Amino acid sequence: MKQDGATPSPPAAPVRKGSLLRTVRAVAWSFLGVRKGAEYRQDLEKIQPLHIIVIGLVAAFLFVALLMVAVNWVVHA
Repeated sequence: MKQDGATPSPPAAPVRKGSLLRTVRAVAWSFLGVRKGAEYRQDLEKIQPLHIIVIGLVAAFLFVALLMVAVNWVVHA
């Protein structure tokens, strides 16, 4: 039933407080393909998806750049 025309407000979204270091560690472990289930669940609760995307793109760029430097070094040596 309604009480004086008031509508119930939706529950507030949980506040995620993940640190930059935690995000970097999560992305690094993801690159290696190794992650504990409990840690994964904690990451889902605390890390913001946008941070994971940005850190993942930066890490992928650095990985490709490192490979290019290594190949150039081997080819010119």
